[in-house]
Order: sequence, then structure tokens, then C-alpha cells
Amino acid sequence: MSSRTIPVDLFNPGQVFACLGLVELSQLLIGDTCAAFDWSDPRQACFVIRCGGETDPVEAALGFLARAEIHSVSPDAENLKTSKWKVDTAPLPDGAPFPIPAPRSPATLPALLAEGTTRIELHSWGDGKIPGTVWAQRDNVKFWAGSGGYPGAAILRDALDLVRDEILGAIDAPFELSAPQSGSFRFDWRRDYIPIDVGFSLNAHPHMSPRGFPLVEILALIGISYARPERLTKLDYRYSVCSVGPAPLGPDAATLLPPSLLRAALGSRSLPFPTRSFRMRLDWPGQENQARCITSVYEESHS
Repeated sequence: MSSRTIPVDLFNPGQVFACLGLVELSQLLIGDTCAAFDWSDPRQACFVIRCGGETDPVEAALGFLARAEIHSVSPDAENLKTSKWKVDTAPLPDGAPFPIPAPRSPATLPALLAEGTTRIELHSWGDGKIPGTVWAQRDNVKFWAGSGGYPGAAILRDALDLVRDEILGAIDAPFELSAPQSGSFRFDWRRDYIPIDVGFSLNAHPHMSPRGFPLVEILALIGISYARPERLTKLDYRYSVCSVGPAPLGPDAATLLPPSLLRAALGSRSLPFPTRSFRMRLDWPGQENQARCITSVYEESHS
């Protein structure tokens, strides 16, 4: 078995979602993955992840991202495609169901991260109610949902290109890898802002870009594809994290949690494990009922 411990800010929802993204990639690439959050040190919370075999789970996940190609997936690759933004569009395989309601524009086409035969499809920005599917049963929380017409697959490509050559060097603290980033999925609130209409607009200064955290954005997108926070109102959500005991976990902790429980914990605070729950407040950075970004986070409970 191989394991790694990385620092995480539990008050940053994007980093929590990104931890789940690491679990999903490790499970896909290696299998037999388990993990848990560790807040025994009040100065710095950590995330411990372990997998079967000798491959480091974080190294495997980041290596996959460093080598992955990005495509969009379309039910009609001739007429609904992302070639305008230099992202290849793959046709939907014969007989395969399209995972989201048919989009009206290329902006919300699903994205595909692929290396050889290893693939992971991402489409949370286009989630909607399709009767008889799992997507119809979960909240379709969206921080970015296609506004502006720039495709999600292109945003994903841009984020990856910003840090592709530096990814493997960030293995000890992947959530601190930063770069000037003009667009994002709005998972990491260290980059985002709400305009206050006092005479200054960042959009009017194209030479200026807020510094973003592309790995958090990419991994959070993967994590939220498999788990969702709990909806309270359309601008209020609760998310929770679980541990397995009050003592420091360390790489050789006897018991960690499987992916199924980590997913469930994100949207539930009633699991029988040490749990911390946080309230996440969202707001509209632009037009109401379009994109949402995180404006505040506070802790609700600690057990």
C-alpha cells in the first residue's frame, strides 16, 4: 500500500471538493482507495489518502492530469462542437445515452479527460432533470453553468495548460499551485470576487488577471461529479468532512474511509464518524440566476 498526506483548508470548499477529486482519480487509476480528513493539529488540517499497490495515489492522479488530453463530447459532433475554441469534439458512442439534457450551445457540452483508454467524463455544469437517471436525484449546484458562451471543456483545457509542466512538482501541496487565471469554474474563492460598482472593473483591464489555483479547479470539478454539498437555499449550502478519530492519522492509519462514505459525508452530517460541517454562502458575480461564486464560509458544528 502507498499513501500520502497533503495540507487542506477546510474553510475552502474548492479544496474539500478537490480532495474528493483525488480520491476519484486514485480509484480510477489504481483502485482500493481510502482516505480521511485529519484536523488533529489545530494549525493545519490534512487529507490522508491511501491506495493498494506501490503507486503514490497523489502522484498517480497528478501524473494523469499532466498527460491527459481534453475533448468535448457531443450527441451531434457535426453541428454542436468546440473546434472554434481549439478543443476536439468526440462523437457520442453508438447507443450511449447522453448524460445531460441536450445543450443549446457548445458551452455546456461534457468534457472528457483522457489518456489512452483511461477516461473520465465531466459535465456537472450541464446537470439537469433527466427522468430515470441518477442526475435527476441530486442537486445540480452550479458555480459556472456556461454563461458567456466559452465552453467548459475549453476552461478545463486552459486551466490544465497553465500548470501542466508544474503539476508533478506540486505533489506535496497541490492546492497551492497558482497561476494568473482569467477564467475559472469558481470553485476556489481565493480568486473570485463580487463587483461592488465603485468605478473599477477588472474586465476593463485585460492586462490584469487574478491569480487562480488551477489544480483546485480541475480536481474540484472531478470531485463534484460524484458528490454534492447539501442544498439549504439556492445561495446557501452545507458541506461536511469526516475523519476516523481524534488522534493524528498519519500514513499508516489502520482505518480510513472508502470513496462511498467520503461522497456521502460531503452532503450529510449524520454519519457515525467525527465530522465537521460548514455553511457556504454564494452570491451572483454577474447576472442573477447565472454563475454563482463563494463569498463566505463558517463552521456550523464539530463533533
